[in-house]
Amino acid sequence: AKINHHWTKAMTAGPDGEFLYVGIGSNSNIGERGMDVEEDRAMVWQIDAETGRHKPYATGLRNPTAFAIHPDTDQLWAVVNERDELGPNLVPDYLTSVQEDAFYGWPYSYWGDNVDTRVKPPKPEKVESAIKPDYALGSHVAALGVDFSDGNMDGQFAEGAFVGQHGSWNRSVPVGFKVVFVPFSNGEPDGEPIDFATGFLDDDGNARGRPVGVTVDPEGALIIADDLSNTIWRATPTGGD
Repeated sequence: AKINHHWTKAMTAGPDGEFLYVGIGSNSNIGERGMDVEEDRAMVWQIDAETGRHKPYATGLRNPTAFAIHPDTDQLWAVVNERDELGPNLVPDYLTSVQEDAFYGWPYSYWGDNVDTRVKPPKPEKVESAIKPDYALGSHVAALGVDFSDGNMDGQFAEGAFVGQHGSWNRSVPVGFKVVFVPFSNGEPDGEPIDFATGFLDDDGNARGRPVGVTVDPEGALIIADDLSNTIWRATPTGGD
C-alpha cells in the first residue's frame, strides 16, 4: 500500500476570502523514505479560491495541523507538530506566524539552525535560510487546534490564541492533553501559556479525553472537540471575574 502519513489536512480562508491556506504534513518523520515522497508536502499551500491556482506559501513545516487568522493584523498563524525520536524533550511543537516564502527547517534543521544530523544528505544552505518559529508549545504536546479569542472574551483571555493539545503518544511522562491559552499583545505572543481546560488525564495518567480542534463562538465560549470521548465540549465564563 502507498504510504500516506499525515493524511489529514488543515485549511482556512484568508481575511478577504481571496485565498485558501492548506497545510499538508510530511510523509515521514525526517524524510527517511527519500524526499521524492515529500513532493508538495511539509508546507502550506496558498490557493486562489476562484481559479484553484496554487503555490507553496511557506515550506519546511513538518506537519501544520491548524490555522487561524489574527483578528487585528490579518496575519496567518499555524500550530505545527515537529519530529520525533530525539528524546522526550525535543523537538518543540510550535505556534508561529506563517511568513510568505519562508522556510522553517524541516527536515534538515529544527527551531532555526539546529541541524538534524540524522538527515542525509545534509543541506547547509537550506539550514542557513531556516527561520525560527514564534512560540514553543513543548515537545510532543501534539497541537491540533488553534483559534484566536477575537475580542469575544474578557480578562486574561481577551487577546491571544487557544491551542488544543492532543497529547504525547510515546513519552513516559505524558504532556499535552489540555487546552492552553497563549497571551498576545500587539499581534505577537507575550507570556507563558495559561492552562484553560485540563482534567483530560486521570490521576494514574490515563487519558479520559484528548482535545483537538478549538473554536471561539460568537458568545465568547470556547468549543473544544475531544476525539477520545467523541465529545464536543463548550467552556463558558462563570460570570464575575
